[in-house]
Amino acid sequence: MPVPELVLKHRRKVQRDIRSAAERATEKEKRAALVKEHAIKSAQVYARYYIDLVESEKKARENALKNNQLYVPDEPKVYLVVRIRGIVGVAPKVRTILSLLRLRQINNAVFMRCNKATLNALRIVDHYVTYGEPTVETIRNLIYKRGFAKVNGQRIPIVDNNLIDEQLSKHNILCAEDLVHEIFTCGSSFKEANNFLWPFQLNSAALKDKRNNFAEGGDFGYRGKYINEFVARMI
Repeated sequence: MPVPELVLKHRRKVQRDIRSAAERATEKEKRAALVKEHAIKSAQVYARYYIDLVESEKKARENALKNNQLYVPDEPKVYLVVRIRGIVGVAPKVRTILSLLRLRQINNAVFMRCNKATLNALRIVDHYVTYGEPTVETIRNLIYKRGFAKVNGQRIPIVDNNLIDEQLSKHNILCAEDLVHEIFTCGSSFKEANNFLWPFQLNSAALKDKRNNFAEGGDFGYRGKYINEFVARMI
């Protein structure tokens, strides 16, 4: 008895689906291998870049000292901002800006591009945050140890480079080290890279005095490079 045409069509469809799935799996494996190789090479290139950067700054300082000149470092490109206080009873404007900065909870931390708009916003919420210039080590530790991605409004843990590649490859960001470098250098795709990152949720840190700013021995406000020591205790 011949096999009904309907059954044959179904079998052919199943076979096509199997072949298609196998092809997709093969392509996915190839892509994963490519990303892995890229990640290894990128780590080496960036490591050299960071070493050269430190050596260049050291040389500039030495030259300034040698010529009896004041060394003026480059303006910061990126701030790391940490919310340290609650907002019960505060002005609506402060609430709004903290929300716009994605600092909706105490101990949330985000990266921000240093510009006039950022500084104006930080002045308004100064008493509720502390901030400064993150080192590449701090950025790396945050992404590797506390990194979550925002994908379709969902908070997804960054467990490998594949997620980064899927979401950011069109911006030439394929792996975690690409992401670290883009944030650290405030590259052309900083906005996309930063929006990909869910605000970091850090551990609580022992504070000295939330009523005074850092320059006066307190906690809030600008603390420059010392933001790295502060955040290291919270990761």
